[in-house]
Amino acid sequence: MLESPWCASSVCELVPSIRVQWRLMVFKHSTRLVSLVVGFSTLVVGQVAAAAAPTAAQLEQSFDTQIKPFLQTHCTSCHGEMDPDADLDLHQFSSVQSVADDHPRWELVLDRLTAGDMPPEDADSQPDPQLRRDVIAWIKALRAHEGQKNAGDPGSVPVRRLSNAEYNYTIRDLTGVDIQPTKDFPVDPANEAGFDNSAASLSTSPALVKKYLDSARKTANHLVLTRHGILFAPHEVISHTDRDKFCVNRIVDFYMSQPTDYADYFLAAWKYQHRQTLQTPDVTLAQLADEAEISPKYLQTVYHVLTEQEPTLGPIAALQAMWTAIPANASPAEAKNACAAMEAFVTDLRPHLIPKVDNLTSPQISPGSQPLVIWKNEQMAANHTKYADGSALDVKKWKLPKESPAIAAIQIPESDEDKATYEAECRRFCEVFPDAFYISERGRVFQNEASRGRLLSAGFHNQQGYFRDDAPLRELLLDEAGQAELDQLWQDFDLFTAAPQRQYRSFIWYERAESSFLRDEIFDSFRSEDKDSITDAQMRALEKVYLEKAITTGASQTAQQAITDYFAAMNHNFRDIEAVLLESEPNHLEALQEFAEQAFRRPLSPAEQESLIAFYHDLRTQEKLNHEEAIRDCVVSVLMSPKFFFHLGTPTHLTSTAPAAAVPLDDYALANRLSYFLWRSMPDAELRQHAEAGDLRNPEVLNQQVRRMIADPKIRGMAVEFGGNWLDFRRFEEHNAVDRERFPTFDNDLRQAMFEEPVLYFTDLAARDGSVLDFLYGDYTFVNQPLAKHYGIPFKDKPPGEWIRVDEAAKYGRGGLLPMSVFLTKNAPGLRTSPVKRGYWVAKRLLGEHIPAPPADVPELPADEAKSELSLREALAKHREIASCASCHKRFDSLGVVFEGYGPVGERRAEDLGGRPVETSVEFPDGNVGDGLSGLTKYIQERRQEDFLDNLNRKLLAYALGRTLQLSDEKLLHEMQTNLAASEYRFSTLVETIVTSPQFLNQRGAAAPQ
Repeated sequence: MLESPWCASSVCELVPSIRVQWRLMVFKHSTRLVSLVVGFSTLVVGQVAAAAAPTAAQLEQSFDTQIKPFLQTHCTSCHGEMDPDADLDLHQFSSVQSVADDHPRWELVLDRLTAGDMPPEDADSQPDPQLRRDVIAWIKALRAHEGQKNAGDPGSVPVRRLSNAEYNYTIRDLTGVDIQPTKDFPVDPANEAGFDNSAASLSTSPALVKKYLDSARKTANHLVLTRHGILFAPHEVISHTDRDKFCVNRIVDFYMSQPTDYADYFLAAWKYQHRQTLQTPDVTLAQLADEAEISPKYLQTVYHVLTEQEPTLGPIAALQAMWTAIPANASPAEAKNACAAMEAFVTDLRPHLIPKVDNLTSPQISPGSQPLVIWKNEQMAANHTKYADGSALDVKKWKLPKESPAIAAIQIPESDEDKATYEAECRRFCEVFPDAFYISERGRVFQNEASRGRLLSAGFHNQQGYFRDDAPLRELLLDEAGQAELDQLWQDFDLFTAAPQRQYRSFIWYERAESSFLRDEIFDSFRSEDKDSITDAQMRALEKVYLEKAITTGASQTAQQAITDYFAAMNHNFRDIEAVLLESEPNHLEALQEFAEQAFRRPLSPAEQESLIAFYHDLRTQEKLNHEEAIRDCVVSVLMSPKFFFHLGTPTHLTSTAPAAAVPLDDYALANRLSYFLWRSMPDAELRQHAEAGDLRNPEVLNQQVRRMIADPKIRGMAVEFGGNWLDFRRFEEHNAVDRERFPTFDNDLRQAMFEEPVLYFTDLAARDGSVLDFLYGDYTFVNQPLAKHYGIPFKDKPPGEWIRVDEAAKYGRGGLLPMSVFLTKNAPGLRTSPVKRGYWVAKRLLGEHIPAPPADVPELPADEAKSELSLREALAKHREIASCASCHKRFDSLGVVFEGYGPVGERRAEDLGGRPVETSVEFPDGNVGDGLSGLTKYIQERRQEDFLDNLNRKLLAYALGRTLQLSDEKLLHEMQTNLAASEYRFSTLVETIVTSPQFLNQRGAAAPQ
């Protein structure tokens, strides 16, 4: 196979540098003990900046006189050069610059000093409180000094591959179908901030490149060639069966989407007739059609029939009588019911007026032969709006209420003149109200079975074939645009599936194998497997001998004409298909270039265009691929290009030891960065248009795009990927820790609903630009039927799959993130609750606390709450008696005990599994007392709200920038906090502050092409 200009070999050239850079970065930071992103104190900018900032000389002097002696006295005995505890060597820091260069390690020092955990309680000596405060103040001052000195630095953001999630979302938006090509990829690891969207966590290996190649091929297997371009099916379309299924479903879906219920038209016509009474005097039929989502064209026809000069006889007269009997002041329900009765009248009567079509037969030709069956199909299709003369005169077929005003109109006339009028009215009725607008499925026609069976089937016997039967829909309902769309669907069907050619070949097979008609020696040169069987010459030759035998065996004139028409139609269709396929090739090449532009998220250069087209022609000439195969391989080539699956970052030749000046991102790179921040996917057409116009850096335009994008349903990408990783529920759909025998209500539907609740909460808050404090204090949530049942929330008169917003959720023990079952279940072992895990989740995920890992010899809590002699509250109290555990547990146990009113799967309860009453009153870490969920929210609101906001800011900024935060980000974090408070904590404020910042708008080094 030819090597694509953008295929795996190109990736392998880039991969080593990416991999080496990644390894260097991992080695450099491997001794970090704690995430940088959540540890910076908000006091750094707030308090230190408020005072006179110390100079570098003052910091150096204080380091020599205070910090170094402090380290030597209280730290280096455990954290010295030889075998330091926790791999934390503080002996190496001999200058202010050495501390500044390793600020993550000193963030850990700051955190432990602030918490009072270090030096430990059993240390030989403890610093006096003032000295501890002085060291803490010095570290904060140094951090503030360094942060201010480099404020706005975009930092090093190395080129990286798309994460699995980004790849999936991008393929979805690039192809229009959710293929999920990375579902079998290894799970992406998280970076220090907890997200999988940075080069620090996204390595690339030869094995992964092979997976990319497999996924690219899989995606290309969804490709569909149409007359005007390319699109992608929701499933692979390599086999004829899969191609048929895709095209058939497109047509049937189009049919099903059309408004063919007569009652809707009768009601809209009634509203127009009584528009004065209904106080809508200026409304038009077109407006009513749009309001009812029905065809304006057909509404005009129906209205004309109902309001024309009233006939005295026949079904239209009956309809008019029923329609005019609806009072002008009827209620909506009354009018709707009356129109439904009119529809029932039409649908009950119409089957009795259909002309009968007998099978066409011919001696020695099977009744299931294609020419004969297609003749019958065409006759039945032509009869959809025709009337079977005389059939309406049997009044027993008319079903009307005894008191209906239409009774007089359907009385059987006595005079010949009235009978003629009656018949004419029946014909007119059938022309307006067809027996079917379309036939979507059909059984074996020659056996006179009902229209059911295979979708769009022609009704043959043991032969593949399709027949288009939708003339009433096309002519009566569809406007020109709708007609063109439907015609295009059928043409695409023929082009992509080769169904007509296969149908003709199955005709030859059938006549030789299932019938005896082509078994004569004269037919030996005509075989279905021959490639030339559909050429003009071969088809004309077969038609000649086939027709001659039919005439010889006694075929009727009708049968002879059916045979002639069959061959003529098939031959004409094949020649048309050949011509259209040839005409379509330039369209496909143009669409291929558009696909590449979207995949690369920027316009192609002339050289790239030439390279792509040259690759296509090489595949055709050297590899002897057909047109479709070459287009598919070109799609694989595009998807294997680093320009597709690598993300913008600092050029790979730059390293942290060779910093470059910050330069602005170009508009395409900015559009890309913005889109992957908010949607985790590629920019859409509007965003690309702004990039092309060059106005995206305009703050007004940028903020307008932010507001548009966070209101778009694709914000779900951020809800799942940012919210899911920040709050640790991203993989809850795979959660299997619950004992389903003990908790049988926890099934897959409930688990999925638990996962969706915070996602919907997040997307709703973003879409309406709500306050981020609603995450904590919102008195509402979202439920579907399984979750409502689990929560004890009424869910009457709602479809089971529908999600609804529940206000005043506190009365059900819900509202905001804290009591959501997904978090309560995720942080419970399965047979009991876990105040430790739940409290730790609140402290770490929501409040951003640093809490070290527990010692290896920590005693375990009871595994099964029902079998424990002690309640978990009592067990935790004993646990805190252990000195090595107490210092940490006092920081989060109380935050988890408040949830004891919720069981292992988040259900509300008054007793634990052992039958003991639950107690939820606690003493929080600051010494204040509270009870249950309300006590916790009050504690956070009064004491820890700034911690929550600071943590949210840091998490969102790290996620947006795709890197670990650094001291130079502190000024921006302070701006985020200030702007947030000034805007009533609106979600958009956070996003706008980030995307208009130097960190987001710039990068180090020359802007790398997308």
